Amino acid sequence: MARRAPPSFLGLFLPFHAENRFAWPSAAFIALAPLILAALAAASQPRAVQSAARVVTDEIGRRVVVPAEIRRVVSLAPNVTETLYALGVEAKIAGITDFTDLPAGAAPKPSVGEPLEPSLERIAALRPDLVFVAGTINRRETMESLSRLGIPVYATDPHTARETLASIRDIAAVLGVADAGEELAARLEARLDAVRARLAGVAPKRVLFVVWEDPLITTGPGTFIADALRWAGAVSVVNVAEDWPRISLEEVVRQQPDDVILTATHTGASPEFARTLEKRPGWRDLDAVREGRVLVVSDAINRPSPALVDVIEQLARELHPAAFASVQSPPKGGRWLR
Repeated sequence: MARRAPPSFLGLFLPFHAENRFAWPSAAFIALAPLILAALAAASQPRAVQSAARVVTDEIGRRVVVPAEIRRVVSLAPNVTETLYALGVEAKIAGITDFTDLPAGAAPKPSVGEPLEPSLERIAALRPDLVFVAGTINRRETMESLSRLGIPVYATDPHTARETLASIRDIAAVLGVADAGEELAARLEARLDAVRARLAGVAPKRVLFVVWEDPLITTGPGTFIADALRWAGAVSVVNVAEDWPRISLEEVVRQQPDDVILTATHTGASPEFARTLEKRPGWRDLDAVREGRVLVVSDAINRPSPALVDVIEQLARELHPAAFASVQSPPKGGRWLR
């Protein structure tokens, strides 16, 4: 079955403020339970009972009993799927969700539905040894429902670039490929440290990061995106406690950010979109828009996955070209809308 075109990962994330992550289960599970149990019973010949098990602690502090050897996993978050491929364990992936756009090789994997509303019946029928969920886009109701069915669920929940690297190590350890996780995380960490060294002593750029164009929503200082911006030598012109504040164009004009940053999928940004900004009231009063300092970056800036480091590097180079003048072959994935 063809999957729908993926929305922005941030579009999936927005409903989940910190206090709402993993919302507790409702009574709906009771009605679904007979159907799910039937799916389990109808699955193909059961596997041999595992001779051993182990207990791991996931990233929200839950103790999870998993088989000694994990052969089949279902990933309910696109960023986790990316991580599994980066670790080289894609053969273990029995199912993914809709909106998994990276890597391209994941497309043929069976889908269990949308991350927010996956099909519990489809998940059960795939007979996974472990299901991965993410605090950014999956509901606690899903996690608890699967756990009640006896399906182990491991929750990932990184909030910063550093925590993303720790999460990579955690996922690898759970799957028995700790060495691969350490190698990948160490390589990404070295690249982040290299960016930080290049930007040492460089004043951060004041930017407007457009989360949503109408109404205009940007990012507060405590978000995952804000952490990525700091790594890239940028800081939001909006300094409020709220994670996703609405802001008026009048206030943005008053602040006059050095640069405007858009994500391609979420805002539909393109050169044509930039030209409309130059003609629209409010936007045309921004020096950054008039002078072409509007940057489209990969949606990877929204995701706690290995590709986050790519977009941090790219942003840092675009915002601070002088700091990277001696570096060859800048990473791909972003472009100025000049």
